[in-house]
Amino acid sequence: MNPKTAIKGRGAQVNVHNRFFELSHEMRDDFLEFCRKEGEVSDKNKTQYLEVFPKTIVNKVESPDIGMMYSMNSYQGCEHGCIYCYARNSHEYWGYSAGLDFERRIMVKKEAPKLLEIQLKKKSWKAHPIVMSGNTDCYQPAEKQFEITRQCLGVFLKYKHPVAIITKNALILRDLDLLKALAKDNLIGVNMSITSLSENTRRILEPRTTTIKKRLETVKVLSENGIPVNVMLAPIIPSINSHEILPLAKAAAEHGALSIAHTIVRLNGAIGEIFKDWIHKTLPDRAEKVLHQIESCHGGHLYDSRYGTRMRGEGKIAEQINNLVKLARLRYFNNKAMPKLNLNLHEQYKDGQLKLF
Repeated sequence: MNPKTAIKGRGAQVNVHNRFFELSHEMRDDFLEFCRKEGEVSDKNKTQYLEVFPKTIVNKVESPDIGMMYSMNSYQGCEHGCIYCYARNSHEYWGYSAGLDFERRIMVKKEAPKLLEIQLKKKSWKAHPIVMSGNTDCYQPAEKQFEITRQCLGVFLKYKHPVAIITKNALILRDLDLLKALAKDNLIGVNMSITSLSENTRRILEPRTTTIKKRLETVKVLSENGIPVNVMLAPIIPSINSHEILPLAKAAAEHGALSIAHTIVRLNGAIGEIFKDWIHKTLPDRAEKVLHQIESCHGGHLYDSRYGTRMRGEGKIAEQINNLVKLARLRYFNNKAMPKLNLNLHEQYKDGQLKLF
């Protein structure tokens, strides 16, 4: 990629067409209209935070091959800018592009803690782990300013409700006090995403994420404080990080992780176009090789929508990746596992305090 023309600090280098937006429809954007009236350039490479007002915050996950039943997302869009991120497509539902818009226009749900509390107090609600960051990272840079995730953790603690977190940001250590309190009752599990041990690879794949060194240190600190950690080697991308599976697993185990999980990259929807543009600009010497190898994992396509095979792939390369992960588990995580979260306390705390009997 030509450093003079590259959009610095971003993964995507283009905005792609929104498949839900037809030219015959008008798309309102009051925030950008305000910018124009104030004389600002609307396409500056600057992150914009836009407050939104959802009616609910907890979502039921219908996909049968995803290891969660409920999720919640305090933010839509993610400034981390991971080029492969499956969540990019969801930005189109808000009227934005899955490309640069996903990284630069972040929707903020300030009412999330209040909405979560309403959900947990419902008489019909039965405790089940809720995953924070089922779509976008709850500890992305916006969290440093808005502290929505911290407030939500306080709600989970108040109602003794199990929660899992997916993140790749060391900012989670800011909330170590709440995480330790949740861990005392086995109410918390953390999934730390680490896709490479190479800083060069991280910088091009995930330009605004925490360094690999800090992520591994975070795994260690959490583990030393009794907070169970699973490391997600996700996604595995052939000829980019597929050769790092065993070293990644070894590093995760040495820093205290109890398990690993993985997926093989799948570039569904607009992500395929964004990824192809990115890899031809960033890694032109191996672009076609990588794309063809991804296709070989998904029946000749950049993605596979079939439940059960879309995450693990098929074919020789996928088989090699999956076998390496099995070997890594046997070598570094034998007789280790993430504990099941406690579902028994919540009913006693639905009113915010232990019920009197």
